[in-house]
Amino acid sequence: MSPSILDPIRLLHIDSSARQGESGRDKHGSHTRRLSRRFIHRWREMRPQDIVDYLDVGRTPPTPVSQAWIAAAFCPPELRTEAQKVVLAESDALTDALMKADLVVIGAPMYNFGLPAPLKAWIDNVVRVGMTFGFDRARSDVPYWPMLPTGKRLIILTARGDYGYGPDGRLAHMNLVEAGLKIPLAYIGLYESEVVAVEYDEFSDDRLAASISEAEMSVDALVDQLAMADYPAT
Repeated sequence: MSPSILDPIRLLHIDSSARQGESGRDKHGSHTRRLSRRFIHRWREMRPQDIVDYLDVGRTPPTPVSQAWIAAAFCPPELRTEAQKVVLAESDALTDALMKADLVVIGAPMYNFGLPAPLKAWIDNVVRVGMTFGFDRARSDVPYWPMLPTGKRLIILTARGDYGYGPDGRLAHMNLVEAGLKIPLAYIGLYESEVVAVEYDEFSDDRLAASISEAEMSVDALVDQLAMADYPAT
């Protein structure tokens, strides 16, 4: 099927690295920005009709959750004050962008085994009771349920150190990046996910170069696969 006759979909592209440049192009550049840019560039070539929304939380971090945010988020919408609506305005916008997206592409480097703080702040802003997940005390068996529209896909493009953080690797139990994204996003309904990783970052030798090359080929193959997938109407 030609890309020109596929119905347009919406992508949400998120970068979270503290490094503003891209490896291979800028000194001390980011591997995850390099991978996410490659993914989006190839996607646009194959599906120019699609819409791409971009968030750079590494450059512009979301406001962390506060006591005022919690009070506003758990207050019934019809009872919120104007001040509470202002507190939630940023979270509302971030959540709306996630709800609209068919494909979520996140560049997520490993920092101290886990997510960059701005990316965790994004998660805290979009995992919202009454918006992305439901809660009802009367449902004693399953009081929580996801509220994201079905059919969305998550792509995690990560960079980490020594080989072994992947599934069944000797360091897999220390990989909090993938769990830190997959678990909360599946909780709200984003179940399907793919991961591409650059490894050996700290060694900066032939192993890193080979890992980057392999990751780029994996990104290309993933785009080729997903670009022709069937996405539900949103």
